[in-house]
Amino acid sequence: MEYAKDILGTIGNTPLVKLNKLTKDIDALVLAKVETFNPGNSVKDRMAVKMVEDAEADGRLKPGGTIIEGTSGNTGMGLALAAVVKGYKCIFVTTDKQSKEKVDILKAVGAEVIVCPTDVAPDDPRSYYSVSKRLGDETPNSWYVNQYDNPSNAVAHYEQTGPEIWRQTDGKVTHFVVGVGTGGTISGVGKYLKEQNPNVKVWGVDTYGSVFKKYHETGIFDQNEIYPYITEGIGEDILPENVDFDIIDGFTKVTDKDAAVFTRKLAKEEGIFVGNSAGSAIKGVLQLKEHFGPDDVVVVLFHDHGSRYVGKMFNDDWMRDRGFLEEEITTAADLIKGHKDKPLVTVMTEELVSHAIERMKAFKISQIPVKDVDGFVGSVDETDLFRAFVEDKAVADKPIKEVMGAPFPEVSKDATIDAVSKLITRDNEAVLVNLGAGKYHIITKHDIISAIQ
Repeated sequence: MEYAKDILGTIGNTPLVKLNKLTKDIDALVLAKVETFNPGNSVKDRMAVKMVEDAEADGRLKPGGTIIEGTSGNTGMGLALAAVVKGYKCIFVTTDKQSKEKVDILKAVGAEVIVCPTDVAPDDPRSYYSVSKRLGDETPNSWYVNQYDNPSNAVAHYEQTGPEIWRQTDGKVTHFVVGVGTGGTISGVGKYLKEQNPNVKVWGVDTYGSVFKKYHETGIFDQNEIYPYITEGIGEDILPENVDFDIIDGFTKVTDKDAAVFTRKLAKEEGIFVGNSAGSAIKGVLQLKEHFGPDDVVVVLFHDHGSRYVGKMFNDDWMRDRGFLEEEITTAADLIKGHKDKPLVTVMTEELVSHAIERMKAFKISQIPVKDVDGFVGSVDETDLFRAFVEDKAVADKPIKEVMGAPFPEVSKDATIDAVSKLITRDNEAVLVNLGAGKYHIITKHDIISAIQ
């Protein structure tokens, strides 16, 4: 009979799949190493089990111990599978940038998950780096994995992923392209492939807000390169020890929008349902196409599964809110597609200023149309209310009509974006769009900016 003795025995030997539609303009054979076929649905299963086994071998991880790690989700899943099979507990620390699906999946396999803020410095005590290290120090009989600096990370890919790619391409691989986060995959695979053929080119895919590309090209760790970004699984604001810059031939950076758009394109045009970093990776391949020739074999690695991003890149509302959805926006009606079903928040002339303030807080808005029984007669925005409060601290108990400004201009639902934009000025923060049948909605500066592609 043919069977694996446990789920860990199914890790590896993932397929190479030829890409066709998205790479039709590339004069080379492009093959995707689809790591979603691992049991934890990501490439991280490989290094997670290797790190656990090496820690067991040298006594860092003892029977009944607790595995502690900071993770974007996928390494945690691999560690959790190993923990289930081998009898360990898990505590994982992640960031609020990661998808809800990732957190829920980790909990589903028995892990405790702690969520930390994304937009803090690595050495901030609230960062997921700091919290995971602290838990490792404070938790009895625990092992802090530290995938960023743990050499077993890269060794796993040197021993497994690299040889697989070499064997599957019959030694014909000429370029390896992969997103870079902890650095284990690119460094381990790259080292193995270059040992077989020093002419193999190894390309890293980075994201805007990360330090890798500039550091590789200049040797400068530029703090100004660091800012929040949406793309998950790649890029860093630190330099992990697992990133061997000497093995990497070059980097290309991919925007958050392109990463999200191409994640969806992979599903719709290639039938490959993979995650956010795969969108970055395939866009990176397209950006590097001038480096490829007709005899080249380009292998691009897809890290994880699309099921972990159903609430993000595969959700139209999420994409639309960030201006990532590729749809034609030409009229006023198009500008409010994402919220046209929500009621228009208004305030009546005789209501108190405090009522308007409460609505602004409740609905997280900055301006409100003012109505009376005959229709729209005025408007208030947070700037008006702030000025009124500075002049009179008792303004909250006054009727809206005493502080309201002129009513917002009205346009038809067919008005062009250009016509709407001209109506929004320093003195006028919004426009009302008449949708017909007595229904109105509001267009703000945010709606205009979101429509800029």
